[in-house]
Amino acid sequence: MKLFPSLTIFVIGLAVTCGEAPSARESSLSNTEALFRVETVVEGLEVPWSMVFAPDGRLIITERPGRVRVVEKGRLKRDPVMVLTDVVSRASGIGGSAETGLMGLALHPNFAQNKWLYLSYVYDHRNQQRVRIVRFRETDAGLTERTIILENIPAAPFHAGCALRFGPDGKLYATTGDATERNLAAQLNSLAGKTLRLSDDGSVPADNPFVKQAGARPEIWSLGHRNAQGIDWQPSTNLMFQTEHGPSGFDGPRGGDEVNIVEKGKNYGWPGIHHRQEKAGLEPPLIEFTPAIAPAAAHFYRGSAFPQFKENLFFTSLAGQALVRVVLEGRRVISQEKLLERRYGRLRALTEGPDGTLYLSTSNRDGRNRPSAEDDRILRLVPVPAPK
Repeated sequence: MKLFPSLTIFVIGLAVTCGEAPSARESSLSNTEALFRVETVVEGLEVPWSMVFAPDGRLIITERPGRVRVVEKGRLKRDPVMVLTDVVSRASGIGGSAETGLMGLALHPNFAQNKWLYLSYVYDHRNQQRVRIVRFRETDAGLTERTIILENIPAAPFHAGCALRFGPDGKLYATTGDATERNLAAQLNSLAGKTLRLSDDGSVPADNPFVKQAGARPEIWSLGHRNAQGIDWQPSTNLMFQTEHGPSGFDGPRGGDEVNIVEKGKNYGWPGIHHRQEKAGLEPPLIEFTPAIAPAAAHFYRGSAFPQFKENLFFTSLAGQALVRVVLEGRRVISQEKLLERRYGRLRALTEGPDGTLYLSTSNRDGRNRPSAEDDRILRLVPVPAPK
């Protein structure tokens, strides 16, 4: 697969007021100009859902139909590292689309030594859809030593989750959707609509919040989530931030997409509250978006290529077709802006390269947009030196 020439784009940051926290309403990014060029790294993928860099510089990607792909030195290897044969990835429902398939991808913090790679995907279980989290070891022969970490997580053609990420504590976190059964999100006896926290072998950490509560699933870290898609930790505070899809119009007013600070044992409201509603004992969102933008992968910028972005939260947007940048001071939202809005279509996966450049994927072949001949693509944002 050839490496495509770069296209220089001048992106002017636009302040957005939709969904800002009250403390952010007076802030503005109208004077911010982000100059970078957008490079197409590879094209011709099929719904790349998640991607992560290995310590040796390779980019590992999941494609929703069940393929694990590798980009090495800017080129996509022809053959997948693995094709999972038990993945359910069916087009159904609205617009011939669905949200099932191979989704989350995470590398163990000690991947350079143990070569452990984790995947989450939808599979059939007794004619019902479920999510399974599996660990593999990467070897010269491919992905081997398949080990089930957790399975039988409720799923459906929509709201199936499932993002994976290792936290600063070395534990594996997984977001799960409500599987279109909204009441499951508030029930502690169900894994649906939750954030889960596991040890690297799938065992339950002793300090999980509901370990000793009768009738509760001990894997649960937080509850009351509708369909969280992105997860990362603020470097200076180790606070966990998540992006989450709000009501779609079938189960409430369209909109109410969220950015949340997710903490141990807390209930994030679904289905009891949504949008800007408040209720005692339920956590309101840090940021709320109406109309819907469908936020996806989240990432705190840690590199040096864009010093002005240090510790900013970035997340991709599917329906909003943008890369959103949020400037924070701890828990406080200072400002936010949209980049690349409606230039490349639906954007899903997001990660940071070893050199501090930002990588993101399009999701235009997921049944909800009209793909171009190049879709789906991996794009890279590279800084352009300021003119002298």
